[in-house]
Amino acid sequence: MNILITGIHGFVGSNLVEALREEHKIYGLDIVALEKPGVLKTFGWSDLADIPPVDVVIHLAGVAHDTKNRTEAQRYYDVNTGLTQRVFDWFQTTDAKKFIFFSSVKAAADQLFDKVLTEDVIPTPVGPYGESKIAAENYVLGHQLEAKNRLLAEYEHHEVISKVQAVYILRPCMIHGAGNKGNLNLLFNFVRSGIPYPLGAFENKRSFTSVDNMSYVIERLIALPIPGGIYNIGDDDQVSTNEIIELIAESIEKQVRIWKLPQFIVRFLAQMGTLLHIPVFNNDRFQKLTENFVVSNEKIKKAIGVDRLPVDARTGFRKTFKSFIK
Repeated sequence: MNILITGIHGFVGSNLVEALREEHKIYGLDIVALEKPGVLKTFGWSDLADIPPVDVVIHLAGVAHDTKNRTEAQRYYDVNTGLTQRVFDWFQTTDAKKFIFFSSVKAAADQLFDKVLTEDVIPTPVGPYGESKIAAENYVLGHQLEAKNRLLAEYEHHEVISKVQAVYILRPCMIHGAGNKGNLNLLFNFVRSGIPYPLGAFENKRSFTSVDNMSYVIERLIALPIPGGIYNIGDDDQVSTNEIIELIAESIEKQVRIWKLPQFIVRFLAQMGTLLHIPVFNNDRFQKLTENFVVSNEKIKKAIGVDRLPVDARTGFRKTFKSFIK
C-alpha cells in the first residue's frame, strides 16, 4: 500500500518507517522535507496538493505534552487541532481508505482516581494539550459523520459501507522506545547518577506503550478490515515507578537504590516545593511519579484479533533503556 505519515521525522514516525518500509511505499509530510531512508519522498505542509494517491494516512504531527509547562497554550491548538483539521480536510478529498489519528489518553482524562480508563469514558481533559487533542478528535468525528450522512442521502446503505473512509482515533499511553527523549530519559539519568530514588514507599501502577507494540497495532489496522472508532493503546501489563527504577538499574548494571521515606515527609516536601516554586520536586512532579494511571487495551486487542500484544511491558522497557546507553 501507499502510506502517508505526517510528522515522519519524529520519534514515533521514525519507528513506523522501520516497521512498514519493507511491505509498503511510504511518503512523509513534515515541517522539513528532508530525505529519510525508507521514505520515497517527504513533502512540506504547503505541498499537500502534490502528494500522490495514497491508501492510508497516519497523522502523527503535533506538539508533544510539555510537562514543564513552557509551551504556549495557543501553540497546542494551532498544531494539534489546526494541523489535524487541515490534513483531515485534505484526506476527505482523496480516495484514501483509512485515516489513523494519534490522539492521547490525555484527551480523555488527566487523572483516573484509581479507575481503569476505557474508551467509553466522558472526556475530561485538563490543560491545553489534552483540550487541543479532544478538539481535534471532535473535528474528525464530526466531519466523518457529515460525510457519511451525505453518502446515505445519495446511495443505498449497502453501497455506503464500501464508500465510507475508515477513521481510527488512537489514544496511546506514553510511548517509549529507541530514540525516545521524554521523561524516561530524565529518570534514566537520575538513576545513572547514583542518587537514591526517595519515593519507594509509594506503590503505583501505570500503563505505557512500547513503540514495538504501537507499530504492531498500526500494521494490523492497515492490513485488516477493522471498524473505525476510538481505541486506547497500551501494553498488556502495568508497571510501578519502583519497577522502572529497578529495570533502569538492571540495564546499566548498577545496584538499585530505592529509599522508602515516610509518606508524610514526602508529601510535605512536595507541598513546600510547590509553595517555593521548585521545579525539581513539587506536587505536580510528585503526582506523576506516584499516581495510578491504568488504561484498558481490551478493545483494540479484540479488534485486531489477539489475546496479547507481542512485547510484554518489561521487555519493552529493557529494550528502551539499552538504547539510552552511550
